[in-house]
Amino acid sequence: MRDPYSVLGVKRNAGQEEIKAAWRSLAKAVHPDQNHDDPLATVRFTEAGRAYDLLRDPEKRSRYDRQQREAEFRRMEQMRQREAERKARTEAPRASGEDAEDMIARIFGVDSRAQQARPQAQPQQQAQAQQQAGAAPAQEARREAEDQPGEDAMPARNAAPGATLISAIIRRIRSGRARIEKAPDLVADITVTVEDVLNRVRPTIETPEGQTIRVPIGAGTTDGQVIRLRDAGHRIENLRRGDAVITVRIAPGRFRPDGFDLKVDLPISIENAVLGCETTIEGPLGPIAVTVPAWSGSDQAIRIEGEGLTRENGERGDLVAEIRLLLWEKPDAKMIDLMRSLREGLYL
Repeated sequence: MRDPYSVLGVKRNAGQEEIKAAWRSLAKAVHPDQNHDDPLATVRFTEAGRAYDLLRDPEKRSRYDRQQREAEFRRMEQMRQREAERKARTEAPRASGEDAEDMIARIFGVDSRAQQARPQAQPQQQAQAQQQAGAAPAQEARREAEDQPGEDAMPARNAAPGATLISAIIRRIRSGRARIEKAPDLVADITVTVEDVLNRVRPTIETPEGQTIRVPIGAGTTDGQVIRLRDAGHRIENLRRGDAVITVRIAPGRFRPDGFDLKVDLPISIENAVLGCETTIEGPLGPIAVTVPAWSGSDQAIRIEGEGLTRENGERGDLVAEIRLLLWEKPDAKMIDLMRSLREGLYL
């Protein structure tokens, strides 16, 4: 869904009255009954209705604003992290006696010295045993030589030579490759209708290898849900097969998913909105009788329990019929006179 503020054309700090006025103006302009020649009028009207539903509810609006702030914060953090990594790659090596292994350990965040020390532990123990078996004078001579701070004991370099550095990088890459055991996951989206979800239709996707996979759609499925199918992703020789990660998208139409509830427009005329009426609405699985209370406006809705999407426990959400006032196709003289008298204070 696009940014609801952009859809309605209001600022993020807009008040409820401004949002309501923007919705009424937009709904009147894009209503399908006023745009018979526009095939996308229904989509725009539905999008405007979803935007208004989100922004007029303080809790939903607050949650949406918080999610947008968090997403923007994460995006800025990622940009700062990438910039820091770019600077780290381009800056000159530190001139502090750092050799190739130390440099690679700093870049990759792993102590390569400790990794090399483990396989050398056994040869060092053997060398110590041989030294202990030797003559004591030789040991004393060795200690005296070690106690003298000669030139050979000082660091002989300030930075790692290029060949040593390249060799250390190659060893690091090879050791990283050895840990790869699984092929990449197959990431895809599938688009279904509300009727598909209720009827548990199993849509299909095709893998790059030409294999067809059926995606299970059933109880608990909502818009944006991610389904993971084990061992159904990419195939690479000598690697375990990846998973298929499928995101379910419910196509926009007459019904607008809101969690497990379904929202639908209920257009009624002015006289029925004022006086109330009995009407029928087409639900996802068939027609449903609806009672419209007297004096019902476009900001009111009628909740029909148990006609929404199915939850994992088998229970169903509700169908929420949102009232939309419509004028007659042709102007009515009596209605015009009545409205004029009400506005101007005249009584017939």
